[in-house]
Amino acid sequence: MELTDEQRAFRDDLREYLDETIDPIVDEADRNGPMDREELLGYVSDLNELGVGFDPETAPNFFGDVWNFTIAAEEISYTWPSLLVGVMMSFPALFVQFAAEQTREAMLPKLEDGDCLAALAVTEPEGGSDTARPNTVAKKDGDEFVINGEKTWVGNAHYADCVLVVAHDDSTGASDMFMVDRANNDFETREIDKMGWKGVSNARISFDDVRVPEGNRLSNMFSNAIMAGNEMNDIVPFPESVTQLFFDQKPLNATFSFMRTGMSFMSVGIMQAAFDAALDRATDRETFGKPIAEHQLVTEQLYDMKAGLETSRQLSRRAAELLEDGSEDARLMSSLAKGYTSETCKDVTDDAIQVFGGEGLKTENRLERYYRDARVMTIPDGTTEIQKLIVGKELTDASAYS
Repeated sequence: MELTDEQRAFRDDLREYLDETIDPIVDEADRNGPMDREELLGYVSDLNELGVGFDPETAPNFFGDVWNFTIAAEEISYTWPSLLVGVMMSFPALFVQFAAEQTREAMLPKLEDGDCLAALAVTEPEGGSDTARPNTVAKKDGDEFVINGEKTWVGNAHYADCVLVVAHDDSTGASDMFMVDRANNDFETREIDKMGWKGVSNARISFDDVRVPEGNRLSNMFSNAIMAGNEMNDIVPFPESVTQLFFDQKPLNATFSFMRTGMSFMSVGIMQAAFDAALDRATDRETFGKPIAEHQLVTEQLYDMKAGLETSRQLSRRAAELLEDGSEDARLMSSLAKGYTSETCKDVTDDAIQVFGGEGLKTENRLERYYRDARVMTIPDGTTEIQKLIVGKELTDASAYS
């Protein structure tokens, strides 16, 4: 894949910012645990100026170019995956433009100022990666929905202004998504301490008789916005070919196709960082009077790492191509890419630590952070096992989910 001049300039500006601003502070920032709201908003503001973001002005150019989205996923993850997660998980804020009046009044000024942080609540304590049958229920009551249930592993949950919640719609018998804004609703969050992605908040959310207007159901947002004269890519600022997937598939499946492609490029970014560190170590470190790169088994490890990295990169690019084309195979390939690259990322960072030997085990060494972040990659947005089931279903049209 050959980048355009504009895409190359976008990548170079982003890389310069990450090298100069994030790289010097990332080790301490990650050790200190989740960013607070003001820290994340500061980074969001910086990245908006570079063309990365979810506010109404930035989103059409950022999400509207699949390659800009994937470039950002790889480049930011090379330096600090937690930062990417914190920024990207706020994309549901885009939908407040089409929500019910009370949500628009509360959230639109924040969104337009770039101060609206959001979260996507999918995973449940009892359900794991099963998004088709959520235990969280939204019951119709007049012109409102009453939401009850729990979600877990929700990125940005502590400081999110609004949360897009996957729930069982009792009025239709199907799953849907509902916008809950914190200005009009109250819900509890409990922080989760985890081994990787330590720089971003993940929390458990409890919804106890949370009432939202019927206009905050995502399917209603879409239909109302279209009836008001909006095009689909005004609502979801992806290329037209991608927005077509929201009609051809379930909206949540189309959303995951986008997210899993981004996750695949995240893994590539982490792998590249680990490989670069291992390669430097192999050429600089000497044992028995020569660089360890001259030892055959070290060279074999570099070979395996490079093969895994480049295979993952090409598979990720193929997923992005199909996504950009709005292909019916986008779901299959995004799941295949996410599953393969996340598992390979785990192997590559493990090999990188081996190249470093004992030095790689020190917590002051970045290899330890790369490994922890890599280990997380196989689980969010659907575990590797779920990706295998999706790919199998897409290949055979036969379900092995149960």
